[in-house]
Amino acid sequence: MTELRDKAEALRRLHAGPRVLVLANAWDAASARLIEAAGAPAIASSSAGVAFALGYPDGQRIARAEMLDMIRRIARVVRVPVSADVEAGYGTTAQAAAETARGVVAAGAVGMNLEDADEGRLLPLEVQVERVRAARAAGESAGVPLVINARTDVFGTDDFPSAQRPAEAVRRANAYLAAGADCAFVPFVTDRDLIGRLAREIKGPLNVLATPDSLPVAELERLGVRRVSVGGGLARAAYGRARRVAIEIQEKGTFESLREETISYAEMQRLLGS
Repeated sequence: MTELRDKAEALRRLHAGPRVLVLANAWDAASARLIEAAGAPAIASSSAGVAFALGYPDGQRIARAEMLDMIRRIARVVRVPVSADVEAGYGTTAQAAAETARGVVAAGAVGMNLEDADEGRLLPLEVQVERVRAARAAGESAGVPLVINARTDVFGTDDFPSAQRPAEAVRRANAYLAAGADCAFVPFVTDRDLIGRLAREIKGPLNVLATPDSLPVAELERLGVRRVSVGGGLARAAYGRARRVAIEIQEKGTFESLREETISYAEMQRLLGS
């Protein structure tokens, strides 16, 4: 457990600077090694990417055990700290969050995302606060101070009118941080002024989700963002490339797309230890 504790503290320090932590989320062991080899100081998984790879739609349709099995595979092949996206913890109770947190540690990860929405609706604030506390306690009892990235889906649900969402996101984020979370994740925000407000009013590191429409990393850093992740974007980009190659093969009977940015067999062998 000493190695995992050290990795947890290393991941926690990455949220304190001096530069913003940028995470290109992995969805399997090979993508994790590629991201690590590109120089990433940590690996975050994508729950959507893992679900897609295993044949499920996103949104807690995958079983906890299957998700944790992929986290275990990712953690096995990389040396940097791993943060596991485990959706809403596979259950709405504090007990479910604690069980998932214990599973994250057992899989070799040292951080976890924990969402506050289930079936498209926000959980009551007090319920999510207890879930964050339970996940924190479970990590500590397992000997690993998990880095909890508490996600609020205020901007991804219809529970609040648009005008009320910024204040509610701040309220929830600060409550989760006070309950033991290390970082507040507020996805689905791209407006410069809104991001700046969230960074000022949230009393801890802010994680935002990067999309093709997002501000550049340097601008996000100037606004006070401490963590930027791409979620399932990298996996979907890879699948988009695969679709383009597949269409060329079927429609043209040619293979030119296989030349473009394709990683060689030998390099993949080296990356995965052969």
